[in-house]
Amino acid sequence: MRPLSIKSAFMSSALLLYALPSQAQTCKDYIPDNTPNSRYTDNGNSTVTDNDTGLMWKQCVEGLTGAGCATGAATGHTWQAALALATTVNSAGFADYNDWRVPNLTELESLAARNCFNPAINSSLFPNDPASVVWSSSPVAGNSGSAWSIVFYFGYTVNGNRSIYDYVRLVRSGQ
Repeated sequence: MRPLSIKSAFMSSALLLYALPSQAQTCKDYIPDNTPNSRYTDNGNSTVTDNDTGLMWKQCVEGLTGAGCATGAATGHTWQAALALATTVNSAGFADYNDWRVPNLTELESLAARNCFNPAINSSLFPNDPASVVWSSSPVAGNSGSAWSIVFYFGYTVNGNRSIYDYVRLVRSGQ
């Protein structure tokens, strides 16, 4: 997947924000589903294990909780705050684990559903997911002010300024 430039990402994001409120997730059956329900295990404790990668994901982005991720509001964080957020979650021992972290770009890309958009994620196992930008822990090489993210409206990769407020989904190595 080819990363977008900051200018292209900004223009795409502006168009996205205009379109978000009026649509629901759309999946195309002529594109192979790379994130079928059978790929995942719902652990029943607000976590989901990806059976292909062995990664355990928090079912909700930060700020959302409960059944269907319907309680609260998704919260945006700068990149540095996103990295620090894992420490806070670990001190609370979410789901009895204390090794949560912000995923690297490759790990985060593994959640992007190539056959769906708005959001481009398995919405059965990751419900109420904002079709928006989610931070990875991966910095942009040669640019100390930028880090990689995934725009879960279409599932594409962008680099953005680390001071922007984007969403966070935490992961742990699992097995």
